[in-house]
Amino acid sequence: MGEPRVAVAVVTMGNRPAEVDALLESVAKQDLAPARIVIVGNGCRLPEFAERLSLPGEVIAIELEENLGCPGGRNVALGRLREFGDIDVVVELDDDGLLVDADVLRRVGDLFAVDPRLGVVGFRIADEYGETQQRHVPRIGASDPLRGGYVTGFLGGGHAFRMAMLDETGDWPAAFFFAHEEIDLAWRAVDHGWRILYAPELLLRHPRTSPARHAIYYRVNARNRVWLVRRRLPLPLIPVHLGVWTLLTLLRVRSAAGLRAWFGGFLEGLREPAGERRPMRWSTVWRLTRLGRPPVI
Repeated sequence: MGEPRVAVAVVTMGNRPAEVDALLESVAKQDLAPARIVIVGNGCRLPEFAERLSLPGEVIAIELEENLGCPGGRNVALGRLREFGDIDVVVELDDDGLLVDADVLRRVGDLFAVDPRLGVVGFRIADEYGETQQRHVPRIGASDPLRGGYVTGFLGGGHAFRMAMLDETGDWPAAFFFAHEEIDLAWRAVDHGWRILYAPELLLRHPRTSPARHAIYYRVNARNRVWLVRRRLPLPLIPVHLGVWTLLTLLRVRSAAGLRAWFGGFLEGLREPAGERRPMRWSTVWRLTRLGRPPVI
């Protein structure tokens, strides 16, 4: 294929105006201008961006009346891009991230241009001190954050999708609202034969945070994990995965209130509909295992 047409999508709740401005300015400095930039206000009003920040390409601002969560907001952006029918790759960035280098979009385009089965490119996330938290490395254990290669997942804060892959796999699981939506999409991508590349040379600077800062973290973390395995795993692996996850939670979570919320979410995940069940093939289980992360961990 020729040079892919690249778009950028950002979802914001309107509570980080300075960070969004800085992110968009870093997009404007890219040596490959995006064909379109979609900014979604997730239950908030958006200021005028294009003229004030001199953004390249077409800037599309979408204001949603309610907060649909990160995956729901990103689906809105993807839906708008599909209306044009000419975007090959979409780069999705957290609204408090920052592209440090000016060649990120060009490098993304080059990676997709040379590998027709490349579906996802995951960026490296580093904090304001240049350090990458272990939870941001898409491998098990104390893995070197500077070692790239094919992996089983990607980082939600900074990544790129091939639109043709999304047309096959489907978009984000909007009902998840927050937590584990990346795993759901990654497993579908691998099950459809697409590759996921971790490219640490593509850097997104992001403030050091903990996911537990969100008030709903423990509940939706557990609920979505149960939904995830109910949707995507072969039946024999579901109790194995949930057993391992429960044990890890008991070892990691020291807060009694956090554990109560977690087990409440776990029960909610068992009781509530998880959505369409499309379990991965056993060949996909083996492929994930060979890549270093069997889908029971």
